[in-house]
Amino acid sequence: MREEATEGAEATAGDAARQPGADGRTRRRGAVLEEAILRAAVDEITESGYAGLTMDKVATRAGTNKNAVYRRWPNRLALGIAAYRQLATTVQPPDTGDLRGDVLELLRRANRHWGSPLGTVLRDLMSAAGGAAELLAQLQDQSGDAAAAPWLTVLGRAVARGEASPEALHPRVATVAVVLLRNEFVVRGVPHAPDDVLVEITDEVYLPLVRRRGP
Repeated sequence: MREEATEGAEATAGDAARQPGADGRTRRRGAVLEEAILRAAVDEITESGYAGLTMDKVATRAGTNKNAVYRRWPNRLALGIAAYRQLATTVQPPDTGDLRGDVLELLRRANRHWGSPLGTVLRDLMSAAGGAAELLAQLQDQSGDAAAAPWLTVLGRAVARGEASPEALHPRVATVAVVLLRNEFVVRGVPHAPDDVLVEITDEVYLPLVRRRGP
């Protein structure tokens, strides 16, 4: 009886989220409508990039009105960031057996991502966000705990192997290489960084910095 009551409550909730409107069409509400809008935003940003994303297009694709979109995301940038976060994925840090190999692999992954269509979306979002820290913090690839995690992981392994001192295990030190690579895209506007730039960042900046950190 308890299971039947639970199933009945779930069905009622689902029906409430999909009430027929006066025109006979299904009227979605709550999480169901929010999911439809976000899915439409993801499709739009995938097809047209952030530059082509508009609240009108998303509302039309989601089969709702623009006010429903604005009630959930106050502007195009907030909606674009939400869509990007749906597309971005988290990958496991590499484990090549030495710090140099791990650093180069992480940089090459970042280089491929930022040079991809999704990376273009990310750069456009970063540019549009400007100094809005609360919006920048929502982007997966910004400097912060999420971005520093794989770098701290590979640096922690290097410390365990004796390649680096424990004093090197600091978020700012760990992420220096990827910040320098990001500058190639954001500041210099390159569409893709040559591999020799990644090697130079690793051998001329990152590894010397790590090795100098010590008691």
